[in-house]
Amino acid sequence: MLIKTEGLRGRTFATRAEANLALFEYIDGFYNSRRIQERLGWLSPIEFEEKYYADQATAERTNLKPRQPTLTC
Repeated sequence: MLIKTEGLRGRTFATRAEANLALFEYIDGFYNSRRIQERLGWLSPIEFEEKYYADQATAERTNLKPRQPTLTC
């Protein structure tokens, strides 16, 4: 198993709970957040989120047009 090889190989745990915590920290802290995913356009979740918010900021700047003064006679 890849997770076992990458995250846990060579480590010794005193209890099953300690091993479970180490596995959780690896999966949640590294593996899920940095692994590229096809459904995210081959970006990691972190990269996808950064791109999303950058695109949103760009869209907001584009949609902010100066108001034209109204002419009253």
